[in-house]
Amino acid sequence: MASDELIGRQAAPNYPSLRRRWRKLLPERIVISVLFLCGAVTVLTTIAIVSVLLIEAIQFFQEVSFFEFVTGTRWTPLFASKHFGVLALVSGTVLVAFGAMLVALPLGVLSAIYLSEYAPDKVRQVVKPVLEILAGIPTVVYGYFALIFVTPLLRNIYGDIAVFNGLSAAIVMGIMIMPMVSSLSEDAMRAVPRALREGAYALGSTKLEVTTGVVIPAALSGIVSAFVLAASRAIGETMIVSIAAGQNPSFTLNPLIPIETMTGYIVQVSLGDTPTGTLEHRTIFAVALALFAITFMMNLLSQYVLSRFREEYE
Repeated sequence: MASDELIGRQAAPNYPSLRRRWRKLLPERIVISVLFLCGAVTVLTTIAIVSVLLIEAIQFFQEVSFFEFVTGTRWTPLFASKHFGVLALVSGTVLVAFGAMLVALPLGVLSAIYLSEYAPDKVRQVVKPVLEILAGIPTVVYGYFALIFVTPLLRNIYGDIAVFNGLSAAIVMGIMIMPMVSSLSEDAMRAVPRALREGAYALGSTKLEVTTGVVIPAALSGIVSAFVLAASRAIGETMIVSIAAGQNPSFTLNPLIPIETMTGYIVQVSLGDTPTGTLEHRTIFAVALALFAITFMMNLLSQYVLSRFREEYE
């Protein structure tokens, strides 16, 4: 009988201990559920955006040839003689983004080198936040700065420039994305272990040789990723090109004349009197889908470069 009572006590559940264990696990389960919901919201939002673009774009391509859309060089969907060659908008987008990168990359990398390798700590603590303030200025301010200040300055230097042009938009856009290049590149350089620098100094290298021969190659994956992300940011910029670049979709590489980018066209039609559900209105979604595809490929390229050339140190 004693053995039976002992077995019964051992088999009986310990309810107080189970309740204490559940109280400990409940907050963790709540946190995990909340984090999962947050991640699910971002994924579902992306799926919803892509779904809307695809549904409207499919209806657009039922009336317009996809081959004409991707190969045509004339874009006049709002005119009586309609043409739907998106390359006119793509060329303007690439022109402004390329010009912006010519401004942002040298300035951003050089400032990152100074902040990472040459600047004293007190100077870096002041200069870096000041640089990042540029990223917080509204883009509409940049747009009017390009139109009111940069364009007249360029016209004084070289008079054969239109009031609305791609050059001023590219210069100001480069200034806007320069803090992104600088900040990401500087973070990549500072992640390089100090031991690599000290080893180069022990071999008799100068400061410049250590920077160019050790630090930059070791941080190259991060720097290239910064380039690609900045290019994606430039391609998707809206207000600067809408205000300063003009609304003349032209298949050209001349930055001195009015052009129109993909985002600029979307703004033009969205703020106009184009009736919803018409072919002209559906061009917004076709152009937006093309823009999404371009930026998506740029982000994939950035991830590939980061994973392919990443240097890991212990």
